[in-house]
Amino acid sequence: MSRKSPGKAHRKGVSLIQLYNMFPTEDSATAWFESIVWPDGNRYCGRCGSTHTKSVPSKRPMPYWCTDCRKYFSVRTGTSIARSNIPLRKWAIAIYLCLTSLKSVSSMKLHRDLEITQKSAWFMLHRIREAWAWRTGPFDGPVEVDETYFGGKRKNMSNAKRREIRKSVGGRGAVGKTAVVGAKDRKTKRVRAEVVQDTDKPTLHKFVRDSANPGATVYTDEATAYKGIPFDHEAVKHSVNEYVRQQAHTNGIESFWSMLKRAQAGTFHKISPKHLERYIVEFVGKHNVRELGTLAQMRNTVAALVGRNLLYRDLVADNGLANGAGD
Repeated sequence: MSRKSPGKAHRKGVSLIQLYNMFPTEDSATAWFESIVWPDGNRYCGRCGSTHTKSVPSKRPMPYWCTDCRKYFSVRTGTSIARSNIPLRKWAIAIYLCLTSLKSVSSMKLHRDLEITQKSAWFMLHRIREAWAWRTGPFDGPVEVDETYFGGKRKNMSNAKRREIRKSVGGRGAVGKTAVVGAKDRKTKRVRAEVVQDTDKPTLHKFVRDSANPGATVYTDEATAYKGIPFDHEAVKHSVNEYVRQQAHTNGIESFWSMLKRAQAGTFHKISPKHLERYIVEFVGKHNVRELGTLAQMRNTVAALVGRNLLYRDLVADNGLANGAGD
């Protein structure tokens, strides 16, 4: 795996040819997944955790049997890809495409590339996003904090929707959109972000406290909601076209927002408020492992699927993170 990625000369990339050579058969993909989920060959049951297991010669209905809970299991059991009939070879390719596509991959493209239904591809991507459903931070700083908004353009809304928004606080600014607040640690380059119901003072102050360790320097814009945060705090005044003042700026977290917005416009086209948190989770997770080589990213993703669970009925019914998981 010697190909180097543009802009990240220290990283080891994986070409498509190398990927297909890694997984020529379903058995090779299964062995790869098992080497990650059960390192050093220490196989255990994904249901009860017992190591008292044995192989099933016919591999039916599953390749292994737990003598403690007396149930069949496979390497998928106890992960977010359990109960999936999609071959593990296709799962490995999907993880690769999701990680190596800067602006992610759409379910329509995945359904064509893997020859599965679009519905299966959509669910598949959400199950992969479970691997990044963990919060990073707090950071030692300096920390940049900023908020952004997701939603349709006002000019594309129906007249009825525009009238509805005009009745709410005059219909200006971010009314009718979903707010997201984020923080970036300048030292480690790591990011954390989350959907918030409001961008008022209590909400933003809590986010800053969760994102920055005591003693960290925090940089924001001049929004009044940030005033009084218990940190060494400097703000730039975007309202008068001040974007950088010595070390005071929010350019780092704003570049992260820029990538998200390009993904929304170029890949997904529309992200519903219901699932926005899941897409935020994906881009935060991928950003925070971007210094690793592609193969290491893939292995970390598979390892992080263990202990996660996402049912389709929960995905389409909930209004946030199902089972504590991300999008």
